[in-house]
Amino acid sequence: MNKFMTDDFMLDNEYAKTLYHNYAKDVPIFDFHCHLEAKEIYENENIPSITKAWLGGDHYKWRVMRACGVEEKYITGDADDFEKFEKYAEIMPYLIGNPIYHWTHLELKNYFGIDYPLNKENAKEVYDKCNELLAKDEYRPQGLIKMSNVAAVCTTNDPTDTLEYHKKLEKEDLGFVVKPAFRPDNAIYIEKDSFNSYLNNLSDVSGIKITDFTSLKKALIQRIKFFNENGCKASDQAFQYIPYRRANEDEVNEIVRRKISGVEVSKEEEEKFKTEILLFLAGEYKKLDWAMEIHVGVIRNNSKKMFEALGADVGGDSQSDLAFSENLANILSDIEEAEGMPRTIIFPLNPKDQYPIMTIAGSFNRANEEKISTVQLGTAWWHLDHKEGMIDQMKIFSQVGVLSKFVGMLTDSRSFLSYPRHEYFRRILCNFIGGFVERGEYPWDEKFLGQVVEDICINNAKKFIKVDFK
Repeated sequence: MNKFMTDDFMLDNEYAKTLYHNYAKDVPIFDFHCHLEAKEIYENENIPSITKAWLGGDHYKWRVMRACGVEEKYITGDADDFEKFEKYAEIMPYLIGNPIYHWTHLELKNYFGIDYPLNKENAKEVYDKCNELLAKDEYRPQGLIKMSNVAAVCTTNDPTDTLEYHKKLEKEDLGFVVKPAFRPDNAIYIEKDSFNSYLNNLSDVSGIKITDFTSLKKALIQRIKFFNENGCKASDQAFQYIPYRRANEDEVNEIVRRKISGVEVSKEEEEKFKTEILLFLAGEYKKLDWAMEIHVGVIRNNSKKMFEALGADVGGDSQSDLAFSENLANILSDIEEAEGMPRTIIFPLNPKDQYPIMTIAGSFNRANEEKISTVQLGTAWWHLDHKEGMIDQMKIFSQVGVLSKFVGMLTDSRSFLSYPRHEYFRRILCNFIGGFVERGEYPWDEKFLGQVVEDICINNAKKFIKVDFK
């Protein structure tokens, strides 16, 4: 029996150990997609407690607490910090096979020097020790980012964001860089009740009165240029499924005018609008040499009761199983024919979509200066962000693509303590590659395979999302 979480945690063979300890462990992190706030990084205030760090906005943890029957008052309610932490500690032993069990203990070990399993009996001891350290200056957000060996972070920002705190951070000598990523979802979701009010905000910020699709595009171009001037090199947009229903400019102008006048759009009109705005955005990203990220396959706010009580992003979302492969192939072809294909990563939430996406992506890779796959399947994401999910994604990437060109891991997190997820990924990656050698399916070439590991950990992402950092 192996001991729990040793230095060789998840490394099952000598090749994996060599690759991890010599080539992956100390490579800096490029977290090119996360939900950290630039304001919090700049203000750099102490995190009040481990409860706030762990349970303040983490719907992963909220879901498993609910699954164990914990009352909502101890999750998002008004219980005090220790009561919430104690309930979290109490359910911890039940999370067999859940990545949250591993993430929690990696965070305890890496940041707080706690190398024993968390449970209800030791909850107070762990709580006090973590809070004692969090009160120190080096445990403020900037210190935690440095402690985690992070070289660069791309936050996720709405087009209306002033990027005030990114500008302030640019003037600081932090030892890492923080850049915005453009997230235009609010300008894409025409079906939402909030769409018209959002257009008003976008009009105010851009200085362009939005009355139709043409003027909406002008406003978005203005904001894209502003983001580009402030170091943005990536965009991200999310869809439940990829639409493909073409329409001309006059038709989409009329759809937007009708929405602004208070008329609800039909499903067909929604798909026409989303198809055309994605084609437009992809063209603008290509002109500026940005990378385009597409997250797809989420059903939002499944529980109406939970949504009405707590709002969005509280653990009420799930995988969608809608089919969109042909739509994706068609829209990528149209993007390629128009302004050309930006470097594109597609993150599906349903594993059934990984093979189609990977094979479609392979149709659009072309010769390029970076020597990298320019359209590719993203890392296992959200409900797939666990050991088997990562392994399955790596299998598909290696079997129908070129794993060596994979851009690797991201946190997709709001927590400053989430960086051990990169370690988790790197251990799984090294074990995956080492397994080929162990089984005699690939020759042992330490120097070459070590370079492949380092490339997947950081170099490929730097080539793909061209943020300037050391």
